[in-house]
Amino acid sequence: MSDDAARPIIGINWGSSNFRAYLIDAGGAAVDLVERPAGIAALDRPQMQALVQEIAGRWPEARRLYACGMVGSNIGWSDAGYLDCPATPAALARQLHHVTVGEVPVAIVPGLACRRAGDDAPDIMRGEETELLGLIDAGRVPGDGLVALPGTHSKWIGLREGAVVEFLTAMSGEIFDRLTAAGLLASVVDGPAREDEIFDQAVRMGHGSGMGLGSLLFGARARVIRGDLRRDQGASWVRGVLMGAELADVARLWPDAWARVVPLVGAGPVCALYARALAVVGGKGEATASQDAVTRGFLALDRAAGALA
Repeated sequence: MSDDAARPIIGINWGSSNFRAYLIDAGGAAVDLVERPAGIAALDRPQMQALVQEIAGRWPEARRLYACGMVGSNIGWSDAGYLDCPATPAALARQLHHVTVGEVPVAIVPGLACRRAGDDAPDIMRGEETELLGLIDAGRVPGDGLVALPGTHSKWIGLREGAVVEFLTAMSGEIFDRLTAAGLLASVVDGPAREDEIFDQAVRMGHGSGMGLGSLLFGARARVIRGDLRRDQGASWVRGVLMGAELADVARLWPDAWARVVPLVGAGPVCALYARALAVVGGKGEATASQDAVTRGFLALDRAAGALA
């Protein structure tokens, strides 16, 4: 390894709400971290510039600075666009968006875009592509098959030979958060969703009843009012219905989706609910460690960019 290659890099994961900057060593590990609630949506351009310059000044030994997430969106520092699938580290490296923030050179990772074969619908992601590259690089997800990243906007990603071929985004997490924070369903939900029989029943309803989500979700209120559910079971019902419908979409797009174990990458409690929901519909999901996925993803991009130089 050359002296230059042994020097660390900086990776910034900059979303709408949060800012995370990592000093990354030659093995892909974070040796230092700066984390703040300083998302793109809350900052103007002088504030963005000041934050990047602060990070570059904190780690002057770094040889290169990368950034992913909403910093590369139309509300960020500069629009990095989207790379059409199939996408590999080399393809992403070729389309890095090189900008200067103040006096600091920054390579912004583009998002990914696809048009799914199953329904001819477009989809986009921004930020998750770097995490996914790190998971593949670490051998934590297979190079072929389906990977799920549950969260506010869950991603179901089809891989072939280590390339992202297509993906599906489901807003189940955001819908749950909004419905249970305000509005009619907030009055019938008390406490979190649990892995229980009520959740299982709701998954089955969302997955296979043939009814639309509008009817099934209002059913949570009707069930509580009529005594079929307690208020502390309301979250399990709403979560289960949403996840069941989401899994039906996945199986519709990828008929062989449940032929293999699906790696689940995300927060532990949410991954546990998805694993339970998958078991209800005949699949199997297993939580996969992701603590250093983003940093390893930045390193994989750096290696790919170096190979192209």
